[in-house]
Amino acid sequence: ALYIACGLDPAKNTLFVQSHVAAHAQLGWILDCYTMFGELSRMTQFKDKSQKNADNINAGLFTYPSLMAADILLYQTELVPVGIYQKQHLELARNVAERFNGIYGDTFVVPDGYINTSGAKINSLAEPDKKMSKSDSNENAVVRILDGRDVIIKKRAVTDSGAEVRRADDKPGVSNLMTIYSAFTGKSDEEIEREFEGRGYGDFKLAVGEACADALAPVQAEYERLLADRAYIESVMRAGAEDAAYAASRTMSKVNRRIGFTDLK
Repeated sequence: ALYIACGLDPAKNTLFVQSHVAAHAQLGWILDCYTMFGELSRMTQFKDKSQKNADNINAGLFTYPSLMAADILLYQTELVPVGIYQKQHLELARNVAERFNGIYGDTFVVPDGYINTSGAKINSLAEPDKKMSKSDSNENAVVRILDGRDVIIKKRAVTDSGAEVRRADDKPGVSNLMTIYSAFTGKSDEEIEREFEGRGYGDFKLAVGEACADALAPVQAEYERLLADRAYIESVMRAGAEDAAYAASRTMSKVNRRIGFTDLK
């Protein structure tokens, strides 16, 4: 419902739930066998989550990047829209695809990444030197798509010393808010700096919160409308799963032939 509310038309996009297409898990395991231990050990997300969840460092977390590679390579994907923080996972997918192709011949398309110039790197509101993460337990660190207007505006974003709104390396908090504000308003850094010249951080944080809330309000309204029509949402999921499973089966058939797994006719 959120994908559709954000503008993805099911008539033009295949929308489905990953667990409804078993080929993701199948290819994920196969790609585990072509992903090096050292590569997975160097993944930033694994290291960050391991530090935050020291009592639950499981194999699924460690090999998750191989599953992400399967998510991409199953569909012979040419271009993947990502943010800066997902670039490392895409690079791993490219490496695994090239490694597999090098052994078995042309099997997977090696995908390129598409990083939008606006909003490619959104950091935490509470720790602006770290990425904004939907799994963050600090509600003041992240803006969620379904957060209400008052909740968004009351987020206590960290700013920096001084009161000048400008982008600078020594102003990570303000710079992050400028990135968010620019993404929602389309304004350049220069325009933002002129708009808030002499006004201080209070006015700026309020404006950022209002810009977020204004942009998300129609998405939230459409989400609620769509969610009320359960039959429609389930029909989209069912049709999407069927389309995705068919496309994925073609790739899996090719992979199975390459590595010697037997397909039943």
